[in-house]
Amino acid sequence: MRPRVVWFVAGTAAGVYASVKARRAAERLSMPGLVDQAAALGTGWRAFSAEVQEGMAERERDVLRSLHERACTPQLLATPHPLDTHHDKDPT
Repeated sequence: MRPRVVWFVAGTAAGVYASVKARRAAERLSMPGLVDQAAALGTGWRAFSAEVQEGMAERERDVLRSLHERACTPQLLATPHPLDTHHDKDPT
């Protein structure tokens, strides 16, 4: 008798599991489910876009800060730029 009870419980559990999965799939494929998925996709896209914009702004601040620090270094200001060929020539 015990094997019958075990198989009955296993069959009931499998049936409940399949029923829940089928109900969730039907909800996802219904019109309100598709609308919810589209709204979630839009929300995710806006969050991703905001994070990308924030990262770009942070990187731009880092680059500008680095350039400002290098430009304000007295040693760099005293040395001519390697591509600048006009600093040693006499204009006359």
